[in-house]
Amino acid sequence: MKTYCQQNLEEIKMLLTLLVKEQYVHNSSMLSGATIGQHVRHILEFYQSVLNGLDTKSINYDNRKRNLLIETDKDFAIQIIDSINSNLYLDILDEPFVLEGNFCAEEGKQIQIQTTLYRELAYCLEHSIHHQALIKVGLLELNSLSLIDETFGLAPATIRYKKVCAQ
Repeated sequence: MKTYCQQNLEEIKMLLTLLVKEQYVHNSSMLSGATIGQHVRHILEFYQSVLNGLDTKSINYDNRKRNLLIETDKDFAIQIIDSINSNLYLDILDEPFVLEGNFCAEEGKQIQIQTTLYRELAYCLEHSIHHQALIKVGLLELNSLSLIDETFGLAPATIRYKKVCAQ
């Protein structure tokens, strides 16, 4: 699981090396004013939430820091990707974790769910792919789809399905 996450993050990093700042921070009308940088920040902070929970065996995505520098400085975002990937290289095993969160709009509805480290990394990967699909929409608006591979933002199952259909 860690390897798949690392590969996915490297794909995002490759895109960031190709983008200019104006593209990274462009308020996309097709994304309700959101930027590619905001989507990248969101992806990375979920991974950080998992890694921050390694000592306590507890993850809370609601309490992430929301570092605005990640969404405005693509070079800083690349540093964060490198840091996450370095941590994923560590010898961390799949262990029981607790996911804490409030899954409704009302205050005070915090619950705890039993999970595992690898389950949460799988969630981060799927979450990342979802946001990559949105980033792809932002790139379309910028006429910059040539910066990414055609599989960017597609789930592995979709890629496998398309290969079977093409045969």
